[in-house]
Amino acid sequence: MIHFRIFSNFVSLSCLIACFVDAHKPKFALGVLGLVLKRGYKASALVRNLLLKGFCRNGEVEKARELLDVMGSYYGLSPDVVSYNTLINSLCKVKKLKEALELLVEMEISGCQPNSVTYTTLMDGFCKDGRAGEALDLLKEMKDLDLEADVVAYSTLISGFCNEGDFDRAKKLFNEMVGQGISPNVVAYSGLICQLCKMGKLKEATEMLNEMKRRGVRPDVVTYTGLLDGLFKGGNAAKAKQIFDTMLQRGEEPTTVTYNVMINGLCKEGLIGDALKLVDMMVEKGLKPDVVTYNTLLMGLCSDGRVDEAVKLFEVISKDENCVELDVITFNMMILGLCKEGRLNNAMEIHNVMVRRGVVGNHVTFNALIEGCLRMGMFNKALELRKHMLDIGLVPNSHTYGAMINGFCKMRLLKIAKGLLCKMKASGLSPSSIDYNTIMASLCDGGGLEQARTLFQEMMNSNHRPNIASFNMLIDATLREGDANATRELLIDMLKSGLEPDALTFSTLINRFSKLGLLDDAKKVLEKMVSSGLKPDAFVFDSLLKGYYSKGETREIIDLFHEIANNGVALDQTLTNTILMCICHCSEDVDVMEILPNFSQEASKEKSILSKELLTKLDKSYLELNHCAGQSFSIAG
Repeated sequence: MIHFRIFSNFVSLSCLIACFVDAHKPKFALGVLGLVLKRGYKASALVRNLLLKGFCRNGEVEKARELLDVMGSYYGLSPDVVSYNTLINSLCKVKKLKEALELLVEMEISGCQPNSVTYTTLMDGFCKDGRAGEALDLLKEMKDLDLEADVVAYSTLISGFCNEGDFDRAKKLFNEMVGQGISPNVVAYSGLICQLCKMGKLKEATEMLNEMKRRGVRPDVVTYTGLLDGLFKGGNAAKAKQIFDTMLQRGEEPTTVTYNVMINGLCKEGLIGDALKLVDMMVEKGLKPDVVTYNTLLMGLCSDGRVDEAVKLFEVISKDENCVELDVITFNMMILGLCKEGRLNNAMEIHNVMVRRGVVGNHVTFNALIEGCLRMGMFNKALELRKHMLDIGLVPNSHTYGAMINGFCKMRLLKIAKGLLCKMKASGLSPSSIDYNTIMASLCDGGGLEQARTLFQEMMNSNHRPNIASFNMLIDATLREGDANATRELLIDMLKSGLEPDALTFSTLINRFSKLGLLDDAKKVLEKMVSSGLKPDAFVFDSLLKGYYSKGETREIIDLFHEIANNGVALDQTLTNTILMCICHCSEDVDVMEILPNFSQEASKEKSILSKELLTKLDKSYLELNHCAGQSFSIAG
């Protein structure tokens, strides 16, 4: 217009400003404002607000604030409620809530009365920042000014409290809104339904969905997505699939988030085929799967043991330049899946691709690779990876140290494992019970009982006190050394710590006491085990039988035979052989068939036979003896 000397009036220049604002070029619009003022026109509030909107929409809030001040100072154009609301909205979007509240105060001081939009905008900003309580204070302030809270204000607060997991306050606001004659909208219902689903209250969520429909409020994609997520988390995949089909039938188009919820839920249920079909549906409908979609699929395939398929999918998406940008989670899924399968070389290849693409690994990446290397005995490679971690500024965490301690213990490199434990503590990390137990177990197996005791005492004085596994391994080690008194002290300490003996504790005590010839103690432990509600297994009875056999106590052996039969203990090869050995010990003067129980459901009616013949029969029936004592088995021919 200017170039061809066409006369430009105020209206045409104002339209040009609006065009530049719509085109996201506020600086050009500001240039046109300069022409308006140069030609002697007075800037209007409408033009000023258009420019403010343009700068705010472009994220240039400071520039917008500067323009507001200049227009007021130099051109006498005082800010109105629209000006303030535009700036407040922009500040809330970038979470500059303090500055937004300062503008609210400035409004009141300047005599510009805030309206419902002002307060609703602020409430929305606080709710999205996880500060719904402060947003509720704004609602009270709003009411004190006789400003009417509408459905938008209430639904904003309801959604905010639901996002914070405070269903009770959200429901209270919902009831308050309905009590004031305000009809709830889809946002209010969706917030409550989603929160009920997260709480596992699917029945109540479904009832609210039905109430929503009765009131004529149509569920939207947010409502359905929240409901689907809750159904999957509640283990109701069939109902989720049904709701998804209903959603499609009603013409509600799923978003990428909806599809991701479905794909994630199906993968966790092991329905990988259905999940892959949904990806095809997404593409058919013109929706592009995002990195979350692919990460979910990769995780599902790896968890289902279909690592080869995961590798193929990874290769497809990594080679397609038009596909998604792979992130650290994508690579970690593959590395974890491959390491779990023992395919360390393939995992290292994925890591190399990761490095070439400039994706920086995190603790999950390196912990998985280090653990995999140590499992394969690749000592130097594990240390190399640890050095790589440090080079990129990644400090080993508790899991890193735990993986290395476990790996080096398995390789019998106890000196390195103990050094890592010391380094872990020096770096401010607290070793877990598992870390202590791993080293103690290796020390006990390697004859380092005293060092294990020292570590045990250190545990007693730390935040991670010994657990039942800690006590069990020391009980076993002390009895292995023949120190029954130390074992008894450990049992007292265990009970003082509030720990109750478990099946392994009892089994260990019975086994070791039997080997030491302390059969009275072993029998008392068995009685305690039974009275504690625990059922002795084949290992327990085998230990006792061997103990009594070594002492030649036939009567006790026979009593144990009956106890084994009465308890229906499954006879494994070891126990079977021990029973045969004990029968050999029994005197031929004893009528074996009178004293020996029948390890079957029916009592033996056969006449007594010599031990030699009985052994032959038992030996021939070995396969049957391998089954549980409750199955049919006849001792006599």
